[in-house]
Formats: sequence, C-alpha cells, structure tokens
Amino acid sequence: MNVLITGGAGFIGSHLTETMLADGHHVVVVDDLSTGSADNLAAVADDPKFRFVQESVRNESTMADLIASCDVVVHLAAAVGVQLIVDRPVHTIETNIHGSGVVLNLASTLGRKILVASSSEVYGKGTNVPFCEDADTTLGPTRLSRWSYACSKMVDEFLALAYHDQYALPVIVCRLFNTIGPRQMGRYGMVVPRFVRRALAGEEIEIYGTGRQSRCFCNVADVVAALVRLIDCPEAIGQVINLGCQESITIEALADTIVAMTGSTSPKRHLSYEEAYGRPFDDMFVRIPDLTRIKSLIGFEPKYSLEQTLQQIIDYESART
Repeated sequence: MNVLITGGAGFIGSHLTETMLADGHHVVVVDDLSTGSADNLAAVADDPKFRFVQESVRNESTMADLIASCDVVVHLAAAVGVQLIVDRPVHTIETNIHGSGVVLNLASTLGRKILVASSSEVYGKGTNVPFCEDADTTLGPTRLSRWSYACSKMVDEFLALAYHDQYALPVIVCRLFNTIGPRQMGRYGMVVPRFVRRALAGEEIEIYGTGRQSRCFCNVADVVAALVRLIDCPEAIGQVINLGCQESITIEALADTIVAMTGSTSPKRHLSYEEAYGRPFDDMFVRIPDLTRIKSLIGFEPKYSLEQTLQQIIDYESART
C-alpha cells in the first residue's frame, strides 16, 4: 500500500511512518517543518520505500500529485501546542482549516481513503465525562484565541463528514486525546516533555493554573497501532472515533511523579495562566475519553501504563543530554 502522511515529520507522524514502513508499505511524508523536524525521520531516511517532501499542505499543486500517487492519506498536519496556538492564532486557523480543506477536496476528487486527525479539544469546557463522540460541546468566548484551535478542528470534522455524506468520501475522523512519548517537544507547551527536561536539569518545574486539572496521557505506540488498525477497518468509515486512554492524573501529581522517577531535586512553582501566556487563558478542567466506540471497532486497549510511558520519555531525554 502507498501511504501519504501529512505532518509526518512531527511527533506522532514520525512514529506512524516508521510503523508503516516496518509493515512493508511505501510511505511519502509531506511536512513544511514548521513544527516537525527532519531529525525525527533520520532512522528511515535511507529506506527505499520512503520519500520526504518539504512543502505545505496548502500547496494544491504539490498535494494533487502526492495524493494521486497514494492509496490512503493520513492527515496529521496541523498547528499543535497551546503555546503556539496562543502566540500564532492566524497560523493556527489557516493551517488547520485551509490545509484540511485542500487535502479533503483532493482526496474526494481522486477517490482516496483518508484518516483525519482531530483533537479532544473539540469537547471544549464540557464536564460530562467520559466524553462520548456524540456529546454536545461548550467552547469559551471568541476573544480568547485559545479556543480557535478547538473551533478549527471542529470545522475540519464538519468538512470531512460533509465530504463523506455528499460525495461518499471514505473518511475516518479520529479524535486524539493527550498523546505522549519519545520525540515530543516541550517547545510549544506540551507538558510532559517540558516537565521531564526541567526535572532532569534540576530546574524549577512550572505548573500553570492550580495543578488540579487532570489529563489522560496515552503512549504514542498505542496511538499509532490504533491508527493503523482503523485505516484497515471498513466499519470506521464515516465515523468520529475517540483515541486515548482513561488513566487520569492531575498536573500537580504528574509533576510529582516525574520528579520522583528522575530522582530530581527540582522545586515546583505555580504560575497563573496570565503569567504563563501573557494573556487571559481558558482551560479544560478534565479530559477523559469514552472508548466504547473504538473498542467495538478494533478491540482497542492501551498496552502501556503512564509510568511505563514516562520512563520511556525519561530514558529518551536522558540520552539526549
């Protein structure tokens, strides 16, 4: 199978690329390297079944050629990370909405199956957990750019499902919850690599907000394995599917766990969101997925515990220093 992965030089995309190549598929990655890195693909750079194209998914001419040459598209390209979203809201909206529009239109025109990566952010400020795919959503005010990401991913979902309904595009929408693992960068606000790097350096660990907000962190290997199986699942077409784990932890407890696992002497410091981001910020207090749908489709069960995943990240970051 010929697979096109947009955003394939990113954290999740690079792991998916490696898995697809190991399974014997031919893989083309398109990435503008705005947040991804060619270093993430170093292990497969010389694989004869691999090709890298540095370009934006908004380039319709390039994307038309790439999609015409593939059997399936995995659309991961997006603006990611809270810090990036806060700092560059125009980039976020244009990348997510325009980029997805280009890819979906070409996939529909050329009749290619496509998996579109969405986000648990679309659940907004909801508190009725675990979040079910068909639940209502509640977003904050438009004056807070933080919600532009959630809204842009909702538009992506609407457009993907509209192409499916109107043109029978074989599309799968996958809502990813917090995915972590080796290669993830802390530069754009990802909490786990940021905490791990500071703990290993003995530096102060900054906790934004009260620290009582909770998240469920899923190992990238579990996420990639599920994506591969969903691509080959006919019953997944036309559906929106949560993908994550249900092992929840508060951000305060996460910091404590990382400090303990690294044997660090790093102190903790709480910052208000305004101190952290330089402007008012709205956050989700809880984020737990209902996994009923994905379990019924592919029998999904995460293999890695949070502690096992944190150890992988600690080992990876320790080797880099």
